[in-house]
Amino acid sequence: MQYKKIELGSYNLHMIKTDRFKTVNVQIILSDKIKKEDITKRNFLSDMLTYSSLKYPTKKDISMASQDLYAANIYSTSYRLGNYYNTDINLYFLNEKYSEEGMTEKSIEFLSEIIFNPNVTNNKFDSSSFNVIKNNMRIQIESVKEDTRKYSMIKMLENMGKDQPYSYHGFGYLDDLEKITEENLYEYYKEFIKSSSVEIFVIGNIDFDFIEKIIREKFKFNVYKKKKENPTIIHENIRSRAKTIIEEDDINQSKLTIGCKVNGLTDFEKHYVLTLYNIILGGGSESLLFQNVREKNSLCYYVNSSSNKVDNLIIISSGITKKNFKKTVSLIKKEISNIEKGNFSDEIIEQAKIRYKSVIDEIYDYPNQIISSYYASEILGVDFPDIRKKKIMEVTKEDIMKISKKIKIDTIYLLGGKD
Repeated sequence: MQYKKIELGSYNLHMIKTDRFKTVNVQIILSDKIKKEDITKRNFLSDMLTYSSLKYPTKKDISMASQDLYAANIYSTSYRLGNYYNTDINLYFLNEKYSEEGMTEKSIEFLSEIIFNPNVTNNKFDSSSFNVIKNNMRIQIESVKEDTRKYSMIKMLENMGKDQPYSYHGFGYLDDLEKITEENLYEYYKEFIKSSSVEIFVIGNIDFDFIEKIIREKFKFNVYKKKKENPTIIHENIRSRAKTIIEEDDINQSKLTIGCKVNGLTDFEKHYVLTLYNIILGGGSESLLFQNVREKNSLCYYVNSSSNKVDNLIIISSGITKKNFKKTVSLIKKEISNIEKGNFSDEIIEQAKIRYKSVIDEIYDYPNQIISSYYASEILGVDFPDIRKKKIMEVTKEDIMKISKKIKIDTIYLLGGKD
């Protein structure tokens, strides 16, 4: 696998050459500082751009053009990364070695058409496409509460820090959705295309010079290149005593969500020790929470934890019977305390390291995961996968005990159902 980065004025081009895949993947990442009021609009725009364009004015036209490119696939996603909000516009297509000469350039030109020539006339987006997207978004936003696990997570984060980026709804807000019109969405598009930071990734069995030439020709971003700030969220307020919220709902299985804030980590702790700590705490069937809360005490239907080093959070989720709320929380706290005291085996550390390395190995099986790995290196200073596999072995039991002192339970939220 070969990697090459080229600075092309207003954006960076990252090329990754590998013969592992028969496809070529292109990912355009447009990023800007997060604004709560822009989340819904940005999600809307993300969907609009890949639904239709001026040259391909309907979803059917987009699909037919994709088929002409040997079933190329174009899609977009928007998501928060710490203090930033990203929109990824992705295209993958069959390498022309397996299709026909000229398909690489035609496919990338198709992606350029989607981004730079949206379905706009008279300074407003096409009403037909606009209404389809708006209705789909309304349904998605309204359905969130039906997913009680997701809803519990949202409510916990809101109570943890209402005005903090991690509490913002990534799917958007109904009030903001109703304010969006064909006209103001186009105005937002013009701002989006000229002010977002841009990174372009291309991965496949590619020729670097050829790809650079095409990208230079097809992607004329006129963006002033800004020095990107660190997206990591730093917690200024740490509660000395956890906040507990219980909300009643007519559900059979109660949802318990516990948010822990993490502060003062070194780079090594952030990238390696925190990950290992989380695997040991609740990252799988061998974890302390699974073994001692679920298996030995039968207090929950499921229990797990996840870490987010950009938000500096660890979140514990569990499905329980309401009457077991206090006992479950008490046992979770006990397992957190056990790690701090060193009451866990060397064997569980080794199992966690083996699991970590197997996850790293899987990165190479998926083009988008390889891109994500290189993007994390660019934005967050994360080491490349091979280095990560070596450095994880350096983590000691003392490192894990030490980092546990920097993790504090902040918010305990229960969406309480029937006993």
